[in-house]
Amino acid sequence: MAMETTAESPVPVRTVLQAVGGWIGRLGRIWVEGQITDLNARGGTVYLTLRDPVANMSVRVVGPRAVFEAAGPAVTDGARVVVHAKPDFWINRGTFSLSVLEIKPVGVGELLARLERLKQVLASEGLFRPERKRALPFLPGKIGLICGRDSDAEHDVLQNARRRWPAVEFQVENTAVQGHHAVGEVMEALRKLDSDPAIEVVIITRGGGSMEDLLPFSDEALVRAVSTARTPIVSAIGHEQDSPLLDLVADVRASTPTDAAKRVVPDVREQLQLVRQLRDRGRRCLAGGVERELAWLKATRSRPALADPVREIERQSEQVAALRDRARRCLSGALDRAGDELSHTRARLLALSPAATLQRGYAIVQQEDGAVVREAAALKRDELLNVRLAHGRLTVAVREALES
Repeated sequence: MAMETTAESPVPVRTVLQAVGGWIGRLGRIWVEGQITDLNARGGTVYLTLRDPVANMSVRVVGPRAVFEAAGPAVTDGARVVVHAKPDFWINRGTFSLSVLEIKPVGVGELLARLERLKQVLASEGLFRPERKRALPFLPGKIGLICGRDSDAEHDVLQNARRRWPAVEFQVENTAVQGHHAVGEVMEALRKLDSDPAIEVVIITRGGGSMEDLLPFSDEALVRAVSTARTPIVSAIGHEQDSPLLDLVADVRASTPTDAAKRVVPDVREQLQLVRQLRDRGRRCLAGGVERELAWLKATRSRPALADPVREIERQSEQVAALRDRARRCLSGALDRAGDELSHTRARLLALSPAATLQRGYAIVQQEDGAVVREAAALKRDELLNVRLAHGRLTVAVREALES
């Protein structure tokens, strides 16, 4: 409940400190995890600072020597511990501290279990999916490198990269790579490099070390920062057997710093050899195509139509003349046969024609109605008849009809 104060009616310092102490006292006993620094024992009391492994925050811790001795020799500067403590506020000095009731060192097994739980959480969110990983540029113009100052990892990356491609350009950000400052410094260096549009790929690297030394590269905040980076990230932490969570979220995982340099920077000798091979292959393909076309052209030119075009024209002309003569002979033969048939038909027609009979002295006698007279008995006396001769006609009258 907030205090109601004004400039005219302020409260004394003791009231404020008593209120703060009351609020803190209501927190009860809690378990706190952190890293021990500034460990100091005076008489029967041990004093230390418990630092957050990620954020730059710490709290003063005070406890009996017996509690620390019961925890064993693992409780030293730099050790990660879990403390069961009661928050205390010293009203007389206005200071906050934790009074230790129990302390437990965080062993390797506990760290691995925590990392496994974090790994499952991040995997369920899809941060390790292969389809999220981006391909590295073939030849990055500028490479960002996050590593320890004057470290072997920095030397390996720079030396191997420049040996493979001497013109490669790096922007190196030196940070702490272990301890409680490592996560914050690496994240700040990553933010700086990722915001630079000239940086096309970022390598995060350090040499080998114990699992505790590599813990910053399994920190949840750093893993999430890498997952949201714009620039492709290459993780090269420790040796082949080391596998911090950063390896799983990075776009490319390199087993060593040297391997990171080989994955990011192509070998100029290999590329020149590849160019030569492709150039020779292209030359062979082009020469083969030209040779095939020349062979086709030669075969085409050797054909009779192109080798001696006049001869082909003469041959075609002879063929046309032969067909013309054949057509003429066929037409002449057909006309001769038709003329012969016409002569024969005409002769038969003349032979069978009544005119030919009349030429031999016969006549055709017809009555006035045109009927041909075949019997004398059918005629009447004085009946007029038309007589047709070979040349001319006569009209006669019947005087007498005889039977024979």
